[in-house]
Amino acid sequence: MITSHHNPLLKDIRRLGSRRERGRFLAEGEDLLAAASDAGWNPVHLLRAGVEVTEDALAKISTLASGTRALGVFEERWLDRPVGPLCVALWGIKDPGNVGTVLRAAHAFGATSVALGPETADPYNPKAVRASMGAIFVVPVARVTSVDELPGETVALDARRGAPLIGPAGTETTIVVGAERAGLSQDVLDACDRAAHIPIANESLNAAMAATLALYELSRVTPQHPETAP
Repeated sequence: MITSHHNPLLKDIRRLGSRRERGRFLAEGEDLLAAASDAGWNPVHLLRAGVEVTEDALAKISTLASGTRALGVFEERWLDRPVGPLCVALWGIKDPGNVGTVLRAAHAFGATSVALGPETADPYNPKAVRASMGAIFVVPVARVTSVDELPGETVALDARRGAPLIGPAGTETTIVVGAERAGLSQDVLDACDRAAHIPIANESLNAAMAATLALYELSRVTPQHPETAP
């Protein structure tokens, strides 16, 4: 059993927690580890308090203020390119918590991938992994540098442009979401097939909330009403 936080393995894991090294990532907590197992992800390293490592040593490398009872180290997985039929692309969203929340919404509403555009936070950041509530193990992610790499019709979500967003999505659709204050740049707006907005009473929504509403609307199935008998 590992008893010191100076152990070389624990030092390596601490670096993963601060994301100073890439290629592998950290998932803390029994719920996240259960989600990984359910999705068929096997950890490179598994550390449980009182089993592989002492509780004190584990607490000293944890990224959680309250510490953790278990953590796993996993290999990152990236698609070569995002896939449809329903994709959400994030552009310039710097808060990893928002990225994780979008991953959670993508899983909830059946999105087939999440694309990470320029200046978007790392989906494997510990904060993003926690916010995803295990969705990082289910929803495929891909890096992109331009709208041209996105599948299907590209719909720019903008608070002031286009028609109201109405679902369900077409055969293949990508919703493109920008940061809360800056929104999408003119270049990105011009590159998308069309713009749409979510009708709201105030100026704007949090980026993760806007993406969630858009995914709900695009995944919505129009109810089928039986014909009324004559």
